[in-house]
Amino acid sequence: MTEGPARFGGRHDVVLAVVLDCADLDRAGTFWSQVLGYVAGPLSPGRYRRLLPADGNGVELLLQRVPEPKAQKNRMHLDLRVPDLEAEVTRLMSLGARRITETCIEEDGWAWHVLADHDGNEFCVLRPPAARVEN
Repeated sequence: MTEGPARFGGRHDVVLAVVLDCADLDRAGTFWSQVLGYVAGPLSPGRYRRLLPADGNGVELLLQRVPEPKAQKNRMHLDLRVPDLEAEVTRLMSLGARRITETCIEEDGWAWHVLADHDGNEFCVLRPPAARVEN
């Protein structure tokens, strides 16, 4: 089995992209590029902005400018799995993320915090169990 870029789904004819609503494409593009280490495509007069890993090998994050603010809990969210939870939470908060959870949540060896971006979109920052630390 040949491995291709991670941005391609299980089928060769499907490309996976995650779309995230935001109010300001420039602000969200800067924030999420710094969070993920992605490169933001140029701003255009439209309502979308693409973010991709520099080498193109990864899932695309497509920012979509919408007029309405977030009103309810996300039905889907991003999980960022990192080896040093507290250091990453501190870094993300310095970029403008807001911590939703007061204390670390722990379950089955996993530990995490829930944060939100400038638009209120929740995402989790997790430390996997020691036996499952991922690269």
